[in-house]
Amino acid sequence: MRKYTCKEYIKGALEYLKPPESMTVSEWAEKYRILDSKTSAEPGPWSNERTPYLKGIMDEFTNYETEEIIFVKPTQVGGTEALLNMLGYVIQQDPSPTEIVYPTETLAESVSSKRLQPMMLASEPLRKKYDQNSPMLELNFSDMFVKLVGSNSPVGVASFAMKYLFIDEIDKFPGASKKEADPISLAEERTKTFRGRKIFKTSTPTIRTGHIWRAKENADAEKHYFIPCPHCGEFIELSFSNLKWPGKDKDLVEAYGAENIREQLEALEADQDSEGLSDADRAEFAFYVCQECGCIITDQQKQQAVKRGHWETVKSRTQFVKKVCFWINTLYSPFVRFAEIAKKFMDAKDDPEQLQNFVNSWLAEPWEDTKLKTSAELVLERQTELAAYVVPEWAKLLTGGVDVQENSVYWTIRAWGDYITSQNIAHGQAYGFAEVEAVMNMEYKTPSGVPMVVNLCLVDSGNDTDNVYDFCALNADWALPCKGSSNPMQNHFKLSTVNKDSSKAYGMNLVIVDGGKYKDMIAGRLRKPNGRGSWMVYQGCDEEYAQQVTAEHKINVKNGTKIRQEWVPKSSHSDNHYLDAEVYALAAADTLGVRMLHLTTIQEQNQEPPKKPEPPSAEENWIRSNEEWV
Repeated sequence: MRKYTCKEYIKGALEYLKPPESMTVSEWAEKYRILDSKTSAEPGPWSNERTPYLKGIMDEFTNYETEEIIFVKPTQVGGTEALLNMLGYVIQQDPSPTEIVYPTETLAESVSSKRLQPMMLASEPLRKKYDQNSPMLELNFSDMFVKLVGSNSPVGVASFAMKYLFIDEIDKFPGASKKEADPISLAEERTKTFRGRKIFKTSTPTIRTGHIWRAKENADAEKHYFIPCPHCGEFIELSFSNLKWPGKDKDLVEAYGAENIREQLEALEADQDSEGLSDADRAEFAFYVCQECGCIITDQQKQQAVKRGHWETVKSRTQFVKKVCFWINTLYSPFVRFAEIAKKFMDAKDDPEQLQNFVNSWLAEPWEDTKLKTSAELVLERQTELAAYVVPEWAKLLTGGVDVQENSVYWTIRAWGDYITSQNIAHGQAYGFAEVEAVMNMEYKTPSGVPMVVNLCLVDSGNDTDNVYDFCALNADWALPCKGSSNPMQNHFKLSTVNKDSSKAYGMNLVIVDGGKYKDMIAGRLRKPNGRGSWMVYQGCDEEYAQQVTAEHKINVKNGTKIRQEWVPKSSHSDNHYLDAEVYALAAADTLGVRMLHLTTIQEQNQEPPKKPEPPSAEENWIRSNEEWV
């Protein structure tokens, strides 16, 4: 064949038309990715053998049926590197508009200068296409660009259309505001015009209502990593509950919240010589026990087993899988020994803040503080022998609480006795205030027939404020408006005044309620067995009520540099209307002095019975019958 010289512009055109190499993301990384010495503990060519569990996650990116990949991860497993490998693959194999969203713009700039730009310069095919004069937050290439934005900039997130969207540390993103949807939804909207779009979300989880855990729960398929036991060959999932270490304490683990932390992790029978060991010393003897055969797996055996592991689908919600979630914990990490995990837990177990970090960053699970954890089963265990609408004999007053929603209201009536002992005698959902008025004005009786009526009912005025004010004004003998405090208060409640001069309730008392404090009281008393001081329900209580009054849990919430515990919903769409109604009923009882009821009983018991008058003498009787003798 004759050979002809090819001009540069023709060569460039042919190069542009050259089809991409047929390879997966993991193959691309192993061929072209170079880890920089400034940002990696192990610089040099990328090796899939070092973190074999990332291979399945990266290769899911080239599955044309998958639109969204979710990676729920701990720290120190290489999750960010997987994101960078996918990005490098896009730049070389399928140049298209791409956006990476970080929690803040400051973080985006830092990642751009310390991670992304060094990666472009270290890899020859990326370096050839990369414009080194690119702005910090917009990396330009010969045939595409990569936009970096912070989630705290809604305009930047929703500024242009893109085919590929990468979202890093998604649980640190803000939620929706009154003016804008949440930044994740805004970013996802930008990908709708592209066929074959891909969205990659990754983060360490925080709480169950966090972005990444909600994405996990909504995924079409959930995959976990299984490795073969070196002894029995059965494929097992590494779980913290099977990590053991010697020690004399019999309760090394408190079930604070992680799903895999269980009290079943008992201390092993230790040698007498180990009784004087420190936590750090005992942690050095940590090892894994296979849940199938009971044999010991060491760190070295784990490393080899992880290389032969694979991802298995543990949950599937549809046969048409578009969203795939991958979940893994630190036990699989080649960079962390079993001893380090054991030591970290023992250091953290007595400090809720450190323990939350361990649960999130090491076990990749949402935090839930079970010291104030409630459950529907616990509510149903608090059933008494009395049926609905029957007042206990020990009751001294009845209060009600009403939570107002857009289309209905939820109400509850609770009986109160000495030492804040209480029982729910009725609850329900109504579709108008007329039904509430009727139920609150009913006469309720004890088993012996003593009649009682609701002494006070607090009605939530946060929604439909004008109608609530009017309703309370017309029923002022038993109803007061209330609203929750936006900030923690020194006291559980305080009395304010309705100052809306156009309202019928103008000048009426308005009860400001610290809902968090009352939820603490309910959770604490719910754990008491039935009897004095307990929080009980009637016989036959429905499960819907039980689910709603336990729909929240108390967790650590970080606001800037401050951390405080707050009650938040356990899941994003759970109803908690009966819980709010019970808070208002408890606040109503508080305003009536429920904490002092037992004092009246003590006073009555301490009072001496009145002395019977002595019978008059015979002389006194004669004088009274002959008063006119003088």
